[in-house]
Amino acid sequence: MTATAESTIAAPRTGRIDPKYTRGTSAGGSYEMMAWLFMRISGVILVALIFIHLFSNLLVGDGINGLDFGFVAGKWADPFWQFMDLAMLWLAMLHGTNGVRTIINDYAERDGVRFWLKMVLYVATVVIIVLGTLVIFTFEPCLTDATGALLEASPAFCETL
Repeated sequence: MTATAESTIAAPRTGRIDPKYTRGTSAGGSYEMMAWLFMRISGVILVALIFIHLFSNLLVGDGINGLDFGFVAGKWADPFWQFMDLAMLWLAMLHGTNGVRTIINDYAERDGVRFWLKMVLYVATVVIIVLGTLVIFTFEPCLTDATGALLEASPAFCETL
């Protein structure tokens, strides 16, 4: 069977693109490439951080029965665990924000809706990152009153400090 003009298939992407799928040049290719690369790298790092987190919290020591206020307080007394939890918080929030940003870009058709959805996303991301960072670095398990005496709600390990 010989190929005729009627049976040939046009090369992909040679036709005209529907205008509703073309957006302005505001979204630069290099930014999207960096966002794509960030998703891959942060995803790999997050998998490692999550397995370290699960191993240290659930498999070492008393396991899930040992998870309580004192466990977290003791863990956050070490700068290493503060950094690990901070890295996991920041990477997870930025990774998730980038994914939701991509979904908004794909499905929000009107520019105004797209803009406001992304603004809400960015504000929520900043608020959660700032609050999470403050909690990690300002966490004080040993509460005292105005005279410096430990409150009754303080964990038992505070009495030995």
